Amino acid sequence: MLTKSHLRFLRIFLGLFWAFTAVQAAAPLTTISQLTADWQRAKEYTKEYLDAMPEDGVNFKPTPEIRSFAEQMLHLTAANYNFGALASGKANPMQGKKLEEMTELKNKAALTKAVMDSYDFMIDAVKGMTDAQLAESVKMGQREMTKEVVLAKAFEHQTHHRGQCTIYIRMKGIKPPNEKLF
Repeated sequence: MLTKSHLRFLRIFLGLFWAFTAVQAAAPLTTISQLTADWQRAKEYTKEYLDAMPEDGVNFKPTPEIRSFAEQMLHLTAANYNFGALASGKANPMQGKKLEEMTELKNKAALTKAVMDSYDFMIDAVKGMTDAQLAESVKMGQREMTKEVVLAKAFEHQTHHRGQCTIYIRMKGIKPPNEKLF
């Protein structure tokens, strides 16, 4: 038989349990520390792709209707800035620029610098955030999502476009960099 003190203890225990569960449910799945490490790894991996492509392959297009290698990388670059600015609230230094169309960025040295700068912006944007900010909501077009989701979509986007560049590198007769999961 439960006494009044047992019931009181049970109510307090359940109340604390539910409060803890609610806090845990609202907490981000990732941390700033983990995101920073992941973006640093992505930067290094993308640099390996840029290093693998020779100068004469920077403007290579497997077919006329798709982006060149440089345009793929510049598309990735523009998105890094856009997603990073949205998630962090920092000003996008490339706002309004059409990076894919900028001929001055379509040589290996300038392309590499532009892409690496975008990763530095993203890494600094992430480092400037707190774990709690990851749960804050922002609007991306018509969609509302947490900043954590924005950063996850950004990571997915850069992975997708870097992956597309594997074919460009292979078509130039070069073995692409090995996968870099860790």
